[in-house]
Amino acid sequence: MDFEAAFWESSSEEITPKLSQDKILIVDDDPSLREFLEIFFLNEGYGVLCASDGTEALEILKKENVALVLTDMKMPEMDGLQLLRAIKEEHPGLPVIMITAFASLESAVEAMNEGAWDYLPKPFQLEEVREVVEKALSSANATEGLESDPVTKIHRLDQMVAKSPAMLKVFQLISRAASSHSSVLITGESGTGKELVARAVHNLSPRKDKPFVTLNCGGIPENLLESELFGFVKGAFTGASTDKKGLFEAADQGTIFLDEIGELPLPLQAKLLRVVQQKTFTPLGSSKEIEVNVRIVAATNRNMEEEVMKGNFREDLYYRLNVINIHIPPLRERPEDIPLLVQYFLEKYSKENGKSVQGISSFAMQALMQYPFPGNVRELENIIERSVALSTSCLILPESLSLAKHKQCEIMEDDDEDLPKTFILPQEGMDLDGYLAKIEKDLLRQALDYSSGNKTEAAKLLGLNFRSFRYRLAKYGL
Repeated sequence: MDFEAAFWESSSEEITPKLSQDKILIVDDDPSLREFLEIFFLNEGYGVLCASDGTEALEILKKENVALVLTDMKMPEMDGLQLLRAIKEEHPGLPVIMITAFASLESAVEAMNEGAWDYLPKPFQLEEVREVVEKALSSANATEGLESDPVTKIHRLDQMVAKSPAMLKVFQLISRAASSHSSVLITGESGTGKELVARAVHNLSPRKDKPFVTLNCGGIPENLLESELFGFVKGAFTGASTDKKGLFEAADQGTIFLDEIGELPLPLQAKLLRVVQQKTFTPLGSSKEIEVNVRIVAATNRNMEEEVMKGNFREDLYYRLNVINIHIPPLRERPEDIPLLVQYFLEKYSKENGKSVQGISSFAMQALMQYPFPGNVRELENIIERSVALSTSCLILPESLSLAKHKQCEIMEDDDEDLPKTFILPQEGMDLDGYLAKIEKDLLRQALDYSSGNKTEAAKLLGLNFRSFRYRLAKYGL
């Protein structure tokens, strides 16, 4: 084997063991490969344990404190994927690296989806193994920030807290992504917490002491976006009286977070692609290229594959940004997180408002658990903040939640027309224009609530363009 020959050649050189306290578990039914890897990692200074099959490996994990598992994919009785699933059930934070001579895209994707840290096809070079193991252990050490309570099953990472298995997978993927330098694309509905995920990727990375710069691509007019991203020199345009650094230059050595990347105009997509590929850009009005070392983390609530097919987003840029994808599930798909988030926001806003709100009634919690939260975690936070601010007791009651106006927007299908469930036309008639105006005004307010005042996002929620949305705000004095 190429890697075995490389090993014996390198082993003749003087080796300075790292004397690491980390133990590596090697699982393979081939005794020669087990022995080869055992000698290699012992020479690297690691503690090494070996198992000939998955069952033996699981027994070892019950007794030993292992930092990393290196397992073959193809083994009799219990294969590598079955072992991986069993490990993730009992030891969710333990990094597992898959090794196989039966490499295929399908098995690689399946292994990564099941929680494998990485995937190495045979034959491999020793330097590849060394690098992957070091990165995995470094990532595992970084996930010391991922705290898990075995009793309550509560997981904490950076500024995030969750209980659901779906979010634990997100936390683990964040930790693995943080140790690399690859671009990250965060996807999910509005209000799911994409910026918190981006900050966690940065805060757990080697760039954590460097700048973290953010830009909402949908919140700045197109004619100003280029100068925001790349800067300009004096005289570049009317009013450019001095040089100005762009956000890419400001983020040098750190991370730039491009929120709502799907809103980026096509001409700027071409310029962003150049930065991603060549790590250089040219400020407006300048002929001098500037070189930067910036990690790009982007986020979107759009289906980017559909945007690519429609021609709204460059395919080459999409694949450059989507090296690591982190998808955040909506709150309605992880209701077990709701009580935890409610308590978190109660404590936060009770402290900020100088209130002594200590809990929430069972009926109020039941109302929240049954609510679909179209605005996701952001909407839940707004509801709790408002409830705490207006509360006159130490307990949040159902009437304090202000959910009634949301329920008024529940709709049912009737002859292909959407009508409010509770509406009955009065016998004496009604002022239809006035009634519709009240509904429109209320929906405008809700859209602003869901989007935390971001008018671009609020307009999207109502299917309006920005100009039409702004007109309606002015119309109702909002």
